[in-house]
Amino acid sequence: MTTSDSLLDAFSTAEIEAGRRLFAGEWKFLSAAGSLDSLPPMTGPEVAFAGRSNVGKSSLINALTGRRALARTSNTPGRTQELIFFSGAHRLVIVDLPGYGYAAAAKSKVAAWTRLIHDYLHGRASLARVYVLVDARHGLKSADDAIFDTLSEAAVSYEIVLTKCDQVSAAILAECVEVTKAAVRKRPAAFPDLIATSARTGAGIAQLRAAIGRLLAERVR
Repeated sequence: MTTSDSLLDAFSTAEIEAGRRLFAGEWKFLSAAGSLDSLPPMTGPEVAFAGRSNVGKSSLINALTGRRALARTSNTPGRTQELIFFSGAHRLVIVDLPGYGYAAAAKSKVAAWTRLIHDYLHGRASLARVYVLVDARHGLKSADDAIFDTLSEAAVSYEIVLTKCDQVSAAILAECVEVTKAAVRKRPAAFPDLIATSARTGAGIAQLRAAIGRLLAERVR
């Protein structure tokens, strides 16, 4: 059984369809926040995407929403330097967090938006989950441990999403999945499962939509 096959088994047909409908409506840019004072009002549940610079956050958000240019993509690490909010038709809000790790910006600026991320994670009541993106080609790095620590301290639920899975062999992907699962197993804030995706081929996108749909359904019970 492949990783994709196991993902299909994790969600029912109804959940896959509900996830498709959740992201099928209109999506639009809502706000860009460079400080806590400029955060938009909390109008609905939020899911945030975090990851090292150049991990493919913008590409994944575009694939999820079916929009080619909703989130701005760039080959320059550190291009996103604010919290970017996107709103959908079902009150769901997606938050694109600045990439951590290497960034083509002054250290003082990197420190400023790193503090902003930490403050947002600690004080946003509408935040339902953070999806931490990990490049399947490289696996976990020390910079990921820092964001895991921050999420644990803030008691924010998070789940790992592997990106660029089409660029590695099935064997390497399977190894990356197992190593990553083992690394987060001891972290209580981490969701035990992970989702392997490719923004280019669409692999895992339907399952990630279904996972977010299931999360929102559980929050309103």
